[in-house]
Amino acid sequence: MSTLLAADPAAVIEHHPSPADLPGSPFAQALRQPILLGLFLPIQAGGWSASTLERTTDWRWEYNRDLVLKAEALGFDLVFALSQWLPKGGYGGVFDGNALDSFQTTAALTSITRRILLISTIHVLYGPLHPLHLAKWGATLDHISGGRWGINVVTGHREVEHRAFGTEQIEHDRRYELAAEFVDVLQRLWREDEPLSFSGRSSWKLQDAYVTPKPRYARPLLVSATGSDAGIAYAARHSDVVFITSPGASDFASAIAVLPAHAERVKAAARGVGRRVRTLLNPMVISRETESETRAYYEAIVARQDFRTPDGFQSLKSDAHAWRGREGVDPPSRRAIGGNIEVVGTPEQIVEQFVRLRQAGIDGLQLSFFDFKPDLEFFGDRILPLMKQAGLRT
Repeated sequence: MSTLLAADPAAVIEHHPSPADLPGSPFAQALRQPILLGLFLPIQAGGWSASTLERTTDWRWEYNRDLVLKAEALGFDLVFALSQWLPKGGYGGVFDGNALDSFQTTAALTSITRRILLISTIHVLYGPLHPLHLAKWGATLDHISGGRWGINVVTGHREVEHRAFGTEQIEHDRRYELAAEFVDVLQRLWREDEPLSFSGRSSWKLQDAYVTPKPRYARPLLVSATGSDAGIAYAARHSDVVFITSPGASDFASAIAVLPAHAERVKAAARGVGRRVRTLLNPMVISRETESETRAYYEAIVARQDFRTPDGFQSLKSDAHAWRGREGVDPPSRRAIGGNIEVVGTPEQIVEQFVRLRQAGIDGLQLSFFDFKPDLEFFGDRILPLMKQAGLRT
């Protein structure tokens, strides 16, 4: 029997193989690409853009299922979506609160896809979720998917979400301490061949717990999104992929000026504990055949900004650090576009910007679109071939 005490320093610094270390794993195969290519699914009403301009984008299952199947056919490496627990009415306007659950959506996709990686965003600190539950569910999905399932671990930065589960919001850095404990228990349940007993700083307890089957490639892929000191320290020790935001403004010129140092900061933190992480960024891609057509599309989106959502995704009280540098930097019209940074232009200009992002230390692009189905189709027809010509994809 293995006994784990969270206060044990060895439990914090000990590292074990990840899917990246095993050549046969789906993640290791994806890493053969010069840059990872992902799709940020719009499983929430409004997608990422506070605009009422007519579009097909839809939060429903059938729409997102079709997006994933198209992305897989185009050779995309991964997909995931956000997770949110919002009050009635959501943020207001186009963000009316309708949303699928990320975990169940990606779980359902495991049986109808064949190659693409499927990442479930899960709040590990909300409600009665226990590491033993998630270890068993994750091992099951790992086998159903052939090693293509992973977790985007989130700790919850909105006060309203914690209260929905009947608790007060946990202090920011404390959340990462608890998440590290949760994920360490997960990994031991997936890895160890003896029953595990656990008692630590959290409320989770285990006595002779055991999970079978074991994952096929060490463990499922682990992802986190962060920009804070505590979050980066957590990611350095526990994540394979780190979803980062630009600490500068959302326009490309401002973002590209600060991203190299930010990406290097995250990677250096991982090297400092003997690990390697990959950085993932969320560009909002707006592209048409010509510059004039692209500008007209962009301006049409902005012209129909939905003022019923004045603060977009930040309209509910949050202590997230990643967006703090953006306060007062972007113009109000920026909320109509969405995404982390704007990548706007003709297909050739889009690829030029992707090349610069890769040079800035970005290892993967988790793409968003305003009108997902036709824009993804255009991406596949016109932009992806140019990415291959530029050496970004094989």
